[in-house]
Amino acid sequence: MKLKEIVTEKSSLWIFGYGSLVWKPDFKFSRSKIGYINGYSRKFWHGDTFHRGNKETPGRVVTLVEDSEACTWGVGYEVHGAQIEESLRYLNIRESSLGGYVTELVEFYPRGEDEAVLALVYIATSDNPIYLGPASSEEIAAQIAMSSGKTGHNIEYLVRLAEFMRLYCPEVEDDHLFSIETAIIAMLPYLINKKRSMPVF
Repeated sequence: MKLKEIVTEKSSLWIFGYGSLVWKPDFKFSRSKIGYINGYSRKFWHGDTFHRGNKETPGRVVTLVEDSEACTWGVGYEVHGAQIEESLRYLNIRESSLGGYVTELVEFYPRGEDEAVLALVYIATSDNPIYLGPASSEEIAAQIAMSSGKTGHNIEYLVRLAEFMRLYCPEVEDDHLFSIETAIIAMLPYLINKKRSMPVF
């Protein structure tokens, strides 16, 4: 079933968030559940020139990459009635117009439940002009450390996502996420000293 048919025919819709949506959905919803989707891994491979970076120094934010062996944990939000159109209108600006993400429909498995529900998810693919692609944890961390946008510093994005995983999904190993966090922590003394040595005008 296509997205347009779901929106017009269904009284509710699930939206799956795996990046900033896990801590800052900023749209009205009826309920939320922690859960996962199969067949995708979360990677800091997408560029951000608005929320967490700019055109000169793009930030690094997460997208989903197809991986048959992987699953990605996040939050599913159920929206009803008028909330459907309102949330999609908001997310179209936040995720698609400003972020370059496209929509897909996936099976979302709420924690502790055997049955999946169909959910909308936003994914940035490699054909996007601001897609940055793979890099080492150290390279990604260095780029994150230098980037800031309209929503805040790129480090905050990384830290909030890591905090979410530790708090709500402590049993899940996310090597990609935590290796970048480790690289950022190793850089902190250098970043602090660099800031202190900057001249004040």
